[in-house]
Amino acid sequence: MMQDRHYPTLAEATRIWARIGLLSFGGPAGQIALMHRILVEERRWLGEKRFLHALNYCMLLPGPEAMQLAVYVGWLMHRIPGGIVAGILFVLPGVAAIMGLSWIYALYGNVGAVEAAFFGLKAAVMAIVVQAVIRIGARALKNRAMIAIAGASFVAIFGFAVPFPVLVLVAGLVGFFGARAGLPAFEGRGGRGRVGDVQVDDAETLLGEGSPDHTRVDRAWALRVAGALLVLWLAPVALLFGVAGPADVFAQIAAFFSVMAVVTFGGAYAVLAYVAQEAVQNFGWLAPGEMLDGLGMAETTPGPLIMVTQFVGFMAAYREAAGLSPLLAGTLGGLLTTWVTFTPCFLWIFLGAPFIERLRDNKALTAALTAITAAVVGVILNLAVWFGMHVIFDKVRTVRTMGLDVELPVPASIDIAALLLVVAAVVAVFRFRLGPVAVLAGCAAAGILIRAPGFL
Repeated sequence: MMQDRHYPTLAEATRIWARIGLLSFGGPAGQIALMHRILVEERRWLGEKRFLHALNYCMLLPGPEAMQLAVYVGWLMHRIPGGIVAGILFVLPGVAAIMGLSWIYALYGNVGAVEAAFFGLKAAVMAIVVQAVIRIGARALKNRAMIAIAGASFVAIFGFAVPFPVLVLVAGLVGFFGARAGLPAFEGRGGRGRVGDVQVDDAETLLGEGSPDHTRVDRAWALRVAGALLVLWLAPVALLFGVAGPADVFAQIAAFFSVMAVVTFGGAYAVLAYVAQEAVQNFGWLAPGEMLDGLGMAETTPGPLIMVTQFVGFMAAYREAAGLSPLLAGTLGGLLTTWVTFTPCFLWIFLGAPFIERLRDNKALTAALTAITAAVVGVILNLAVWFGMHVIFDKVRTVRTMGLDVELPVPASIDIAALLLVVAAVVAVFRFRLGPVAVLAGCAAAGILIRAPGFL
């Protein structure tokens, strides 16, 4: 451990996690890049290798990987209390923002000024996501083999709609057997990616190269922690089913989003496609346009993108209040959704992270996880392309080409104002290096000026 740096207390770390939570815009790519900048480059709590190892593990888990990465680092620094603080503060701003917007949406519907602000914010988020893709790619794509894996991943998911779990499995096997075969590209010496302005070695950080003592736990301790978290997660679900019955909207919310919490592999957009299908078509909780409005809220507020599920739970309970005040029912439904969605994230980290820490020096496993991260870069690039098409163009159509069904924008539907705002946001991010808060605020103001001139 470095002797010339002050190891933060939990109270001091809490302020850092609160800052990260308030600035966590831009989806998982932007949030991971933000944590790297603050935790690795600025604070030097941990180094590049350890950060990537933790990230690679979180990429394999169901649920929001950025939030789980925060829990992992918080646990590394300050044991279970640190992980709990990091996880709660990472999602708390998003919980408050989505809840406030849900109240406004339920009471006032589509308010022109709010829609105009969302229009501007989407342009800012587009620029932030592009920046994040570049930063994450620079860190993960260290050599030609990793670039090839990322490229193949992008082509597979964009052109062939290959499921994300398949990409993870194939990339992991390629990395594992590549390392076992002794191929240099999979031995961790294939080049050095860059993130921001600096690269930080583990030896230059507070945690150093070794593992803290509290990471060396026995299996019995891990099972006790897992049991406690399972009770916290599933006891409310069982109680609702026992008291209210399976037809009650709160029981349905608890059950559906608990299942979602264990099958949410493939990133936020893959998850949201599943949620939208079930919430709109099967349960009838929302209309298709309302689901898109909720996604817009989540895209332009801090916290995990999957926080849109809170809006879904809010609207479901709001419309089936069953004797309660609709706003009270909606609030309880939203908070219940958040509880059963995010509580399992702590379970996956506190149960699995100690064993993953023991395997940091396993070269074959590390190579497999690194290859998976490279594949995820291709997936994130696909999402950035998808998001860009829907921000800049009003219409997107599916085109059959070379035997593939490819989604492409309709050129005549280009939104010039959105394009100009995206260009301005990109210039602000890359040329003037403005922070996310400044870019988001500026684009929101510009959106109001363009789309709701009567508001001012």
